[in-house]
Amino acid sequence: MQWVNAIVQGVLIGGLYALFAAGLSLIFGVMRLVNIAHGDLIVLAAFVALVVINTLGFGAIASLIVVIPLMAMLGYVLQRGLLNFTLGSDILPPLLVTFGLSVIIQNALLETFTADSRRLNAGPIEVATFNLGGIDIGVLPLIMFLAAVAVIGVLQFVFYRTALGRAFRATSDDPQVARMMGLNNRHIFGLAMALSLAVVAIAGVFLAIRTNFDPASGPARLIFGFEAVIIGGLGNLWGTLLGGVILGLAQAIGAQINPGWQLLAGHVVFLIVLAFRPTGFFPRVTG
Repeated sequence: MQWVNAIVQGVLIGGLYALFAAGLSLIFGVMRLVNIAHGDLIVLAAFVALVVINTLGFGAIASLIVVIPLMAMLGYVLQRGLLNFTLGSDILPPLLVTFGLSVIIQNALLETFTADSRRLNAGPIEVATFNLGGIDIGVLPLIMFLAAVAVIGVLQFVFYRTALGRAFRATSDDPQVARMMGLNNRHIFGLAMALSLAVVAIAGVFLAIRTNFDPASGPARLIFGFEAVIIGGLGNLWGTLLGGVILGLAQAIGAQINPGWQLLAGHVVFLIVLAFRPTGFFPRVTG
């Protein structure tokens, strides 16, 4: 039963990793941009939630009402004011710029909030559990997993059932032709980044509820997000969920064998997938 419980917990934590990865998959699918600052933006969202809670008195989960639109607006401004100018056939400029952005975010958070570790308090829901067939399931991990499924389902609907999604796919397939058809590519890319950072806001708040965070926490979240994206397949949103679950399962099984192997097991599975299926299990770009 311990092994079954470990597997269930691994699947549930995979939902959080999928939230880390969904924003990365989204912007890569639309504009082929690899965002090195993605993990730091997740941590930034956590600090924004902390400020909202301390200032307005909201609960941790309720803070999403404010954090999501704030992060979405930041994403649009960031894309229109900076990242659009780095896009092109060369992938190096966006990598360098987002690396610099990562350094700036980390140092700005360090200056503003110091290096102290923090955590958001969500109340009794953090430790609430229910028993299902002899397995104790945490309410918070279940909420995070269901949130990941809902977020990816909404993104999938937006991409394939709405006019905005058609614009995303058109600019992804051929930006020049899309521009000739009257689409404003810079605006479309800004909306894609806004949507990505809205997902980042959800990931940041759940991260801050689940574990401690500090200004230097971003790179580790970026690694988990990248691993989930690569395992599932670049640009494939449902594949991202699968990648997160596989990563969570590997960590849970590794921890069950030896507590010191938790993170190592996830990295080993990532390397195995990278060696034998470098494009992931479902390599399909959203365009």
